[in-house]
Amino acid sequence: MHDPLADALDALPHGPEFRFLDRLLSLDPGKLGVGEYRVRGDEPFLRGHFPGAPLFPGVLLVEAVAQLAGVVAQKDPAVAALPDLKLAALRSVRFLGSARPGELLRLEACITGRLGSCVQARGHAAVAGRTVLTAEMTLASGTGGGAG
Repeated sequence: MHDPLADALDALPHGPEFRFLDRLLSLDPGKLGVGEYRVRGDEPFLRGHFPGAPLFPGVLLVEAVAQLAGVVAQKDPAVAALPDLKLAALRSVRFLGSARPGELLRLEACITGRLGSCVQARGHAAVAGRTVLTAEMTLASGTGGGAG
């Protein structure tokens, strides 16, 4: 028996070492998704960010929310999946905190618009009910540009 939430993660093109979405809690395909990522503490980048007091990097908070937005967008039943969908632009990004090893990030992404091969989304990340990130982003399909 297939778990549709677990199966939705197959929409991510990232390898396991760069996947910041462990599981989906809910998915309204093409509209809204909620997921989680546990900061394990053994991630290689934490050794240098910052030694002795590791913090999950803010840029990876953005990446986690962008990955969730990509899953939500790619699972829209009314629109064909977009090839090579990547993070293309950020707006109104606010870092309000971070996460430490052992903490659980709760991620939310809402698709706010589409135009051709571009997807607009709004994202949010929280730790223990405390908002650590808000962002608006554009994901784009196609061969030029994109941050991954």
